[in-house]
Formats: sequence, C-alpha cells, structure tokens
Amino acid sequence: MSAEPLVRGRGAQSSSASTRFNLTAREADGDWRDVHDLVDGPVDKLRTTVTEEHPKAIVTFNSSPDVPFDRSINAYRGCEHGCIYCFARPTHAFHDLSPGLDFETKLFVKPDAARLLRETLAKPSYRPAPIAMGTNTDPYQPIERRYRITRSILEVCLETRHPVTITTKSDRVLHDLDLIAELARHRLVSVGISVTSLDPKLSGLLEPRAAAPAKRLAALAALVDAGVPCHVSISPVIPSITDHEIEAILREAAAAGVTAATWIIVRLPHEVAPLFSEWLQMHYPQRAAKVMATIRAIRGGRDNEPEFGKRMKPQGVWPDLFRKRFQVAMHRHAIERPQIHLDVTQFRRPSRDGQLSLL
Repeated sequence: MSAEPLVRGRGAQSSSASTRFNLTAREADGDWRDVHDLVDGPVDKLRTTVTEEHPKAIVTFNSSPDVPFDRSINAYRGCEHGCIYCFARPTHAFHDLSPGLDFETKLFVKPDAARLLRETLAKPSYRPAPIAMGTNTDPYQPIERRYRITRSILEVCLETRHPVTITTKSDRVLHDLDLIAELARHRLVSVGISVTSLDPKLSGLLEPRAAAPAKRLAALAALVDAGVPCHVSISPVIPSITDHEIEAILREAAAAGVTAATWIIVRLPHEVAPLFSEWLQMHYPQRAAKVMATIRAIRGGRDNEPEFGKRMKPQGVWPDLFRKRFQVAMHRHAIERPQIHLDVTQFRRPSRDGQLSLL
C-alpha cells in the first residue's frame, strides 16, 4: 500500500539542494518550502513557475557512443511531468536548484529557439543530420500549450526540409499532427512515445503529470493512421515494478498499429538514485531493497554506471532475461526495431535574413 505523499501530484518529495557542485544550499521560501522543514502537515500543491532564458545557441552537438544522434534541441529545462526516474533531473543541480521538486516546478523556457535554429541552419559550415527532440526534457510537457516552442521548431524544420526525431510521453504531440504529417510525407520525421506502464495508478505515481497510458497508445494509433513513422518505447523498464508489463505493452502497441519498439532499463545517475529510493520507500517499502539490489546487480554493484560506452548497456541475468522476453514478444506481434532513415538531401539552407536560399 502506498503511503500518502507529502506533496500530492508531484513525483519527487524532496527539494534539498545538491552539494555535487559545492553550491550554497537553496533557501526555502513561500511556495518553495523544503518538504523536510514541514512541521504543520503536507503541502497540497506547489505552483509551477516558468522563467524565460535567452541562450546564444539552441542546437547541442555531441559525440557520445551511447546515443544514435549527434545533435539535439531541448527547448525547456526542467519538466512538469515529474517522472521520478528521469535521468535529466541532475541538470537542475548545476544551477543551484533541486533535482527533486525544483526540477518539476521551476521550469525554464527558451522562446528564441526557432530563431536560433534558423541562424544555425543558415551557417555555411552547417551540414544536415536528424535533430533529436525530447532527449533531455519532454518537448510536449504541459507548458508547450502556452509557449508552442516545439511547434515553432517544427515549422522551421518543415520550411527548411530538415529531418527531426521526437521523443515524448504526451499525447500533446497530436496538437502538431498537421506539421508532423507533412514532415512525414517528406521522410523528415520519426516519433517515439514512451509507455512505462499500462496501469494508470502506477503511471500516476511514477509520472504524475504525464499523459495517461491509454492516451499515449491512442496517440500512437493516430500517428500510424496519419502515416507518421513511429515506435513505442518501453522506457524505463524498472525491475520488480514495471518489468512484468513488457509483453502487455507490446501487445497493446501492436493493436494500435505500431510496428516498431525499443526498451531502456532504468538509469539512476547522481541525485536521481536517492530520489528514486525515497519514492520506493514511500510507495513500495516491501520491495524497495529488492529493486535497488537488482539495479545495482546490473550496474556493476553501483546505483548507476556512468562510463561512456557502458551506461546504456546493462549486464547480467536480469537484462538478459528482459532482452529475451522483449524479443519473443516482438516476434509474436510482428514488431521490429525502429529503422529510422530520414532524408537529409532535401535540406534548404535559410539565408541570414530568414528567407530560404535559392542556392
């Protein structure tokens, strides 16, 4: 039986500042009181605040051997979905903010994203390759409804015929189906929707402000109907919490017309590990020790394997079992690994003044 959370509607229950960067402790005030300082009962609601920031560039390039892309865009920092396992939480610590409650309540947006993207694409040295969206925080988290930054980026991609991939946990992706379907017609887009659990109650605990599982499956079906290349991502698989649903998720995805799938086992970098352990103790106290022991067994005895080339390759009996189950279920439902082949040859470089170049 789950205990009553101190902060309802949020994934994390702690907001202590990280000490990893030797930053000063965050002072609690008003709506941002540290949960551990509460003595008069639970906080029923924390407001979400949004701060605009204006970076000089929007495209991040990488040479990581662990990911299948070399560039990405994250128009938002922090994510209101509040997924307790989110590996992006530690990024808030660098800014003297809590990877816990601050990550899901103190959000940052980059309203100049489309303009900055256009400037990058206009550079004579730029060479097109798929831009990944949703690699750190969700491009379709709730504040996208107000800011529509993701939509503005897709508009630039369509205008310049630049390929893009989208990963999300939200059916809000359908709000841009007009653009996405047109990008798909030109072989310029692929969409992945993550489904962690089919159980709405469990999903509500793990991902309190993400779309319900049924809505995500319906979004996949709508993308399939619109001719958009898409896949379901069972991400993350959490031993003894969600792993029993691998086969059921693939079955339901296949029923929605999905023909491709991936899976990723849970990762707990830096401050995510104690936050996740806290979540386990609150909601699954009898399983908490087993879950953490299993995670350490597949990560070389640690909560997380940080080494490049290894961090996405869990080892041991448990991941071997999950792989086999995944393969068997995929074969049963005629599902394959995604084959993402987007067309870079149509790229049309914009000019510095915002117009498309004729050359």
